[in-house]
Amino acid sequence: MTVEEVGDDYTKDGTVDLRGNPVRRSIRGRWKACSFVVVYEVFERMAYYGISSNLVIYMTTKLHQGTVKSSNNVTNWVGTSWLTPILGAYVADAHLGRYITFVISCAIYFSGMLVLTLSVSIPGIKPPECSTANAEDCKKASVLQLAVFFGALYTLAIGTGGTKPNISTIGADQFDVFDPKEKIQKLSFFNWWMFSIFFGTLFANTVLVYVQDNVGWALGYGLPTIGLAISISIFLMGTPFYRHKLPTGSPFTKMARVIVASLRKAKAPTPMARDLTHFHELPSLEYERKGAFPIQPTPSLRFLDRASLKSGATHKWNLCTITEVEETKQMLRMLPVLFITFVPSMMIAQINTLFVKQGTTLDRKVTGNFSIPPASLGGFVTLSMLISIVIYDRVFVKLTRKFTGNPRGVTLLQRMGIGLIFHILIMIIASVTERYRLNIAAQHGLTHQTKVELPLTIFALLPQFVLMGMADSFLEVAKLEFFYDQAPESMKSLGTSYSTTSLAVGNFMSSFLLSTVSEITKKRGRGWILNNLNESRLDYYYLFFAALNLVNFVLFLVVVRFYVYRAEVTDSVDVKEVEMKVNDVKENE
Repeated sequence: MTVEEVGDDYTKDGTVDLRGNPVRRSIRGRWKACSFVVVYEVFERMAYYGISSNLVIYMTTKLHQGTVKSSNNVTNWVGTSWLTPILGAYVADAHLGRYITFVISCAIYFSGMLVLTLSVSIPGIKPPECSTANAEDCKKASVLQLAVFFGALYTLAIGTGGTKPNISTIGADQFDVFDPKEKIQKLSFFNWWMFSIFFGTLFANTVLVYVQDNVGWALGYGLPTIGLAISISIFLMGTPFYRHKLPTGSPFTKMARVIVASLRKAKAPTPMARDLTHFHELPSLEYERKGAFPIQPTPSLRFLDRASLKSGATHKWNLCTITEVEETKQMLRMLPVLFITFVPSMMIAQINTLFVKQGTTLDRKVTGNFSIPPASLGGFVTLSMLISIVIYDRVFVKLTRKFTGNPRGVTLLQRMGIGLIFHILIMIIASVTERYRLNIAAQHGLTHQTKVELPLTIFALLPQFVLMGMADSFLEVAKLEFFYDQAPESMKSLGTSYSTTSLAVGNFMSSFLLSTVSEITKKRGRGWILNNLNESRLDYYYLFFAALNLVNFVLFLVVVRFYVYRAEVTDSVDVKEVEMKVNDVKENE
């Protein structure tokens, strides 16, 4: 390879090795590095969903908790698991970098999984067995047993806080957007990333859930723990091939500085014309040394422009660069989209709670002595999503690209909108199915029975699970890619954490709404959510969700109408190249 070829072989996006040296694209990154990340995700998701998918059943059958309490305990824990990534993103972007933060978090994650497995295996710290028909007569778990179990769960949640926002970002960092070939490869990364996630989830929802229900919880939790150990080992094996981006400082501090500086200059006079000489910016060479590029000013959120106005003191809390202002604008512009995703995240929370509880009341026999565990229906969400992603990536994108000219086929917000429409349809179908289930219970005199399965196959619930997978292939993939793509280069981990924050808030809102609706409806007559689902009115609850999704979709259309996509970072390069050509022409003249 000649000297010129070696120079062209170095990445242009500022990625380095662990020692801070520039990296060559032929040695590090691309799909060679991503293969380790993707395989890691398969095993890690198998471990995580091996715990979360059937957790409501464990809390119901082993901790003897009611419908509302067990569902809320699950959604509160899942919400925490999705909220802690904000802290993980902060540590990665501001201090340790993504790789180191990820490795430390893996150690915390594994310790939580290990203790959780012990808490369901060792006599004395696992809850007492119960053979009575009425769960209310069972001996409750002791304070120590609950402390060990929930302590392990929330230790696991802290660990995932450092892995979730960084692992997908590490994967995306393996592609240099300044290389045309790698830029195209990166467009498919998030589709195949979600494919790997749900491939691991499929195994958890089928094999692991069956082991937990029919063999035992010790082995059922032990296998996910072993899977996590395998996933961490695979990730570490890929270390020599990874590209890394250096931490660029706290994104929260940077955004706070811009907001404070703009407020301090609220009354400062601004130039009538958009004269950039009145605004502060670093020389282009300063950014090039960091492997970055300045961001061109935009007309949105103009009140923040005052932060870069050359007026008054010049300390960092009074004067920011145009690029820092634009980075803050980009993060703030995404907030309305983030808020719109809260409601569909509430729908996702129903998969491992109320949807599973419905399955416990139905005939689960498939053939002979084989019965499908209720939580295994989640496998159809996964399977549906896997098939939908492949069809989307290989057929839908190619077909729509011919009409739109968009490399993605449709815009990310359009893809999210299709997913939102699916969610409205899902809750309508879920309501109709639940009403049919209640009618079957009434016809056979089983309304007040809790231990008798209804003469209705569990596969009656299949449509709502399959459609949820199809919805995820549009909404969840687009959401993850949107928040990563629209975040500024120095805040990618924080941008990714927007996606996890959406799921966190959705789960917390689900807990709040479930408790509130349960209490209000019980006071006004027949409760919508009771321990005996045959006496409940989940059909009303699901219909309420359908209406909520419809209102949310209308708000989404308003948000889309006013949202402006950020310019590609490579646009800054194009601007610079044009300036250089102009200067060359002038010099020749």
